Amino acid sequence: MLLHLSTWPEVEEYLTRSRGIIFPIGSTEQHGPTGLIGTDAICAEAVAKGVGDATGALVGPTINVGMALHHLAFPGSVSLRPSTLIALIQDYVKPLARHGFERFYFINGHGGNVASMKAAFSETYAAIADANLPNAGQIRCKVANWYQSKAVVALTQQLYGDQEGSHATPSEVALTQFVYPEDIKQASLSPAIAPSGRSIYNPTDFRAFYPDGRMGSNPELATPEHGQQFYEIAVKDLTHGYLSFLQES
Repeated sequence: MLLHLSTWPEVEEYLTRSRGIIFPIGSTEQHGPTGLIGTDAICAEAVAKGVGDATGALVGPTINVGMALHHLAFPGSVSLRPSTLIALIQDYVKPLARHGFERFYFINGHGGNVASMKAAFSETYAAIADANLPNAGQIRCKVANWYQSKAVVALTQQLYGDQEGSHATPSEVALTQFVYPEDIKQASLSPAIAPSGRSIYNPTDFRAFYPDGRMGSNPELATPEHGQQFYEIAVKDLTHGYLSFLQES
């Protein structure tokens, strides 16, 4: 059930049987020569819709621009500042909490979002408490990184080993290939496995050390068939995670 394809009476009826909602959140940033700029949002959205279908949960609109300031030396990348992302999440959660929602499950596809999201949750709890909402004590927000679920991590090791890397990875590229098989990209990757191991300080520094945008990865290993495997196991793992979250006291 997608929020943007629902009417307000349907949402009102939904709230009589569930107080949970899922939000996909990702990023719009470079993913190397063969990765789609929308990779992180595409992956999060696909998994979130799968979890919504499996659980009957309401799925909100995808937050497809995240905190990606370090990618801005690559054309096409856009980013929110951490403070903007924190404010955005508050503005998503607070009105829905007033309507009666109490469990906000963010399925995330971008590691750069995590710190800002956790700060946003703390700010949101404080703002809701200050507003004296009757359900303030029941509001819970949680981030679930699809790429870090146990089954996904195990499959990446099985398929790619040390060629998975940490950005523009074959696992995330494979998932986008499954979702958008008509948009699979090809390019020469040299070296086949990107460099790794250096901290990132700013966009210029990022591009200087990681010139094609990849970090320790070899996305040439990705296939749509792998992507289907990642989709299925991520949906299964996060379905369990969402249902457990709903039951938390």
